[in-house]
Amino acid sequence: QVQLVESGGGLVQPGGSLRLSCAASGSILNIYRMGWYRQAPGKQRELVANIITGGSTNYADSVKGRFTISRDNAKNTVYLQMNSLKPEDTGVYYCNAFRGIFDYWGQGTQVTVSS
Repeated sequence: QVQLVESGGGLVQPGGSLRLSCAASGSILNIYRMGWYRQAPGKQRELVANIITGGSTNYADSVKGRFTISRDNAKNTVYLQMNSLKPEDTGVYYCNAFRGIFDYWGQGTQVTVSS
């Protein structure tokens, strides 16, 4: 089992920044991929960004150039730096880890972009 705990969400004005953190614990050996998904009210959960072992990254088109995902292997933590936030970035952000054949999820953290 892998446990994921997110932090860093909150309320921010359009154009502002937030950094989300996700700390992994438990059976963290051989986690292949970690990432962030988000779910807006009334919408399906969607991929925001992920990073695989070795450092390759993948971003949703809507966040390219604004968001940056990074991973600190020593701390078993993945980060999502979000800049130039827009109201449409509002949602619950979930941390995800893929290990073996299983997906693991955090409890989610709310991000609200509003003036």
